[in-house]
Amino acid sequence: MKKFNGKVLFLDRSDINTDEIIPAKYLTEVSKKALKPYLLEDLNLEGFNPQIDTRCKSVIITRANFGCGSSREHAPWALEVNGFFLVIAQSFARIFRQNMFNCGMLAAELPDKTINYIFNTFSGKETFIETILEKKEFIIKADDLIEKVNFVLSDFDLSLLKSGGWVEYADSKY
Repeated sequence: MKKFNGKVLFLDRSDINTDEIIPAKYLTEVSKKALKPYLLEDLNLEGFNPQIDTRCKSVIITRANFGCGSSREHAPWALEVNGFFLVIAQSFARIFRQNMFNCGMLAAELPDKTINYIFNTFSGKETFIETILEKKEFIIKADDLIEKVNFVLSDFDLSLLKSGGWVEYADSKY
């Protein structure tokens, strides 16, 4: 099972699409490893440099409709190969969200009010998240600040996470 902990990359924008997560020109790559250098290459955020800003980070917190656009497994693969196993957002595109869980990665939705609070309180600080799956709880830490936030996770999605993804889950069940 993957670990859903780590330093946070804040992406303060809604509607980050799969072409911004991994540009379409790299979809001919057949291995996840080949996608690694191109994560978020086309993301247009003022002051954002994917080569620098993603280093040593493993959690993304963002706004609404993350992973919209073309449905493709390459987008979660590019996150996975770069060590991002947890994305927290107000909402996800349906197929992207399922692709995350199919890869054994956690796509957690939090209410707008909670996401706004997290951005207002923690963005701009070196922030770390610890995930306690059994409690369906995040512990968010920065400086002297510590905040616990609960999230919703179905039993089936929890099973996918614990198995490592859909293929591993299916192998263990069928």
